[in-house]
Amino acid sequence: MSKQIIQFVAIAALAASASMPAMAGDMNNALGGGLGGVAGAALGGAVGGSTGAVLGGAVGGGAGGAVTSNRRERTGAIIGGALGGGAGTAAGNAMGGRGGGLVGAALGGGAGAALGGNVSRSNSYADDYSRGHHGKHHKRHRHD
Repeated sequence: MSKQIIQFVAIAALAASASMPAMAGDMNNALGGGLGGVAGAALGGAVGGSTGAVLGGAVGGGAGGAVTSNRRERTGAIIGGALGGGAGTAAGNAMGGRGGGLVGAALGGGAGAALGGNVSRSNSYADDYSRGHHGKHHKRHRHD
């Protein structure tokens, strides 16, 4: 039993260290993706066993990332939360049964939504920069 606890702590530490450089918006995405992943995995597991838990963790992680993200982060948070929630549920199920699947869904969905939102936001700002939107004030040409 203590070996499983050590594995869970190691996974939690890894996920936390991956999402620590995140800013406040990323922490909201992590919370939404994690809560959505757990809820989806629990509901999916009740309806469809371990396969249902994986699918539920993916759907819940993506939905949680979508709810907590802003416009610039939304696509990445959805994709990251879905991939992380599903993968975390599958890994948790393999290591610790149903309880491990829920922990994995929370960690995977949260980390995926935070990382995906961060990447999506960075790409959005890079697109703005390449289009010439370097600041709030733009030159206006008046034709008098």
